[in-house]
Amino acid sequence: MKSNYLFLVTIALLFFGSQTIVAQKSWAVPEYTKGLKNPFAGNSKATTEGKIIYEQMCVLCHGISGKGNGEAALHLDSKPADFLALKNIPKETDGEIFWKITVGKPPMSSYDELLTEDQRWQLVNYIRELNKAK
Repeated sequence: MKSNYLFLVTIALLFFGSQTIVAQKSWAVPEYTKGLKNPFAGNSKATTEGKIIYEQMCVLCHGISGKGNGEAALHLDSKPADFLALKNIPKETDGEIFWKITVGKPPMSSYDELLTEDQRWQLVNYIRELNKAK
């Protein structure tokens, strides 16, 4: 019973809190993230795994094709990233994208505890593929 209550409170805070938070115009990342190396860079199997994770965890907000037009995006003041339109993705290192997935920025949750490190790196690969698809 106590865990059900905690779960409901958490969901309510995420929903109502995300409606009032104004996102920063830029998403600054710590300098050290630029040097983080993707252990799955160039690994097509990892990219395929990243797609599966994306479809399970990200599509609701970012949409099937990564345009930031998922079902949940309709109700957010700060719209999710459109991976096809982001011109900075090719300029960012894998480490910077990994850090953003790990830490999150409201209304996007942190995925540090929801996904393993390997899963987050696999997502980096798939996000790169989405950005190439434009």
